[in-house]
Amino acid sequence: MRGIRLGSIFGIPIKLDATFLLILPVFAYLIGSDVTTLAEEVFNPTFGAGIQAGVLTQGYTPFVLGAAAAIGLFTCVLLHELGHSAVAMYYGYEIDSITLWLLGGVAQFAEMPEDWKIELQVAVAGPIVSVALGVVGYAGFSLVAGGGQPIATFLLGYLMLANVMLAAFNMLPGFPMDGGRVLRALLARTRSHARATQIAAEVGKGFALLLGLVGLFSGPNLLLVALAFFIYIGAAGEAQQTVLKAAFQGVSVGDVMTGGADLRTVSPADSVADLMGRMFRERHTGYPVVENGELVGMVTLSDAQSVDEVERDAMRVDDVMSTDVYTATPGTDAMEAFQTMQEHGVGRLPVVDADGKLCGIISRTDLMTAFDIIQQSGASPDGSMGPNLSPFGR
Repeated sequence: MRGIRLGSIFGIPIKLDATFLLILPVFAYLIGSDVTTLAEEVFNPTFGAGIQAGVLTQGYTPFVLGAAAAIGLFTCVLLHELGHSAVAMYYGYEIDSITLWLLGGVAQFAEMPEDWKIELQVAVAGPIVSVALGVVGYAGFSLVAGGGQPIATFLLGYLMLANVMLAAFNMLPGFPMDGGRVLRALLARTRSHARATQIAAEVGKGFALLLGLVGLFSGPNLLLVALAFFIYIGAAGEAQQTVLKAAFQGVSVGDVMTGGADLRTVSPADSVADLMGRMFRERHTGYPVVENGELVGMVTLSDAQSVDEVERDAMRVDDVMSTDVYTATPGTDAMEAFQTMQEHGVGRLPVVDADGKLCGIISRTDLMTAFDIIQQSGASPDGSMGPNLSPFGR
């Protein structure tokens, strides 16, 4: 997830997504509009806070309170994500970044732990931090309540409740939320990681549908609907990634790439018109560009289509090709190649040998075809292969 980098904590880049800048004033307004209700119907009767609500509604006080509470809430969300990250880093996992966005915060892991004991500890760390913050908030609230400090009492009371609710909500079994990851970790005690992910993802998607219905019929509450959508998409996406990873276990790029006599290349001196003619005849939408046996770039159909039709005879491949090329080697793990394509938004990778010479090309289509073959060649329900069933002879 991209965003504006604010700095780093423990070496972890901290970012703000553009949606955060939109949602922060909305939260500030909603909290500020609700100060009287919270004071008179929650803090005073439940905790004996003794807040004089009239003081909180004077002048710009509601807006200042709302802004302070909203900033405090997202700060607590950041600490929640740092809780996950600190435990993961303790076990040697790398954290790419923590980003605050529309629906809270997300810690982006370079790789998720597959050991259920480690995942369980990482998953519960965030809610434990939130509960601890709630306890600290309650201690501060108890000290100032009834002491003639209504603004401090309100803010501490709000953050106390917000952190407890944050912990409780995150522990619901909506994979990939914290509760869903706890569920997967517990399931993985007696099942493969892939199978545990599939079950947790189905539970998560069911939870997302229920949450979406609640959001639709309670207002509608668009924030709940949006949250349900992202939970559903997140559960489906992570389940797919896990099944792919299990299926490609032990499969390298060299097993599935197109190489040898089937490898098609173009020259940087070819015209764009000739290139498009080849694409039509050979049904390829991307080619490595090779000059004197060396890989010098990649050219795709979209590159060729960027040239006006009347100019295609005059324009050459080297005028439109990309020279910033991501590559793989024959020994690269197939799943790693797939993730590289996803991260960089490319549909294919040239494959180079130890000497840097082009020896093949691998595309998303190659990988998906290989995945289908693996799945139909004796894969078990958890995505693992039975003995001697690999279609690639490994």
